[in-house]
Order: sequence, then structure tokens, then C-alpha cells
Amino acid sequence: MLFQLMIALYIGCAGFVAAGVIGSFYQLVTDQPPRFNFAVDSAIGTIASVGVCVLAGPFIIMRNAIRGRRIEGRPIGWLVASSTIAGMWSICSGLLVMQCALAIAASF
Repeated sequence: MLFQLMIALYIGCAGFVAAGVIGSFYQLVTDQPPRFNFAVDSAIGTIASVGVCVLAGPFIIMRNAIRGRRIEGRPIGWLVASSTIAGMWSICSGLLVMQCALAIAASF
């Protein structure tokens, strides 16, 4: 049981790191922080926006939750709920990232 919990924690960390890297890269390229609204200018832009939101979702949620707590004074329960959602999302996206990494490693 402890081994599975450690693997889930590791995968969640990998997912959150991937979210942070993608979110930071998006901010570097576009000069604005990633958000949950989609650019509907073109089909490629829409697909790219959805991809960024799917993979950088935990980063966006935590950034908004921390800003909401510090600037707007939202209750601590809001931060806990946001952290839980971001953690579960990180496990899901981390599983995707780890599967891709293992597939790439197996191809060499």
C-alpha cells in the first residue's frame, strides 16, 4: 500500500512539474499567463489552447488559488479545495507524461 502511494505521489509531482514547465513556456512565448479561455481564431490555435489547458491545468489552478488567497482574501477552504483538484489533475496528467516518457525510452 505504501509503495502504491509513493508511486502516486511521484506521478503527481511529475504531472505538476510538467504543468509548470508548459505554463511557464506558454508565458515566455506569449507574454501573458495561461488561462482557461480558448483562442478561437483558428483550428490550430484552438487545438493548441486546449492542449495547453489540459496539460498546464494544475499550474493554472494553483496560480489562481494562491492569487485569490493573497489578493482577494478568499477563505482557506478555497485553497484546500483548489489544491485537491490540482493534485488529482496532476496525477492524471503525470500518468500521461510518464507513459509517454516510458514509450519514448522503450523505443531506443
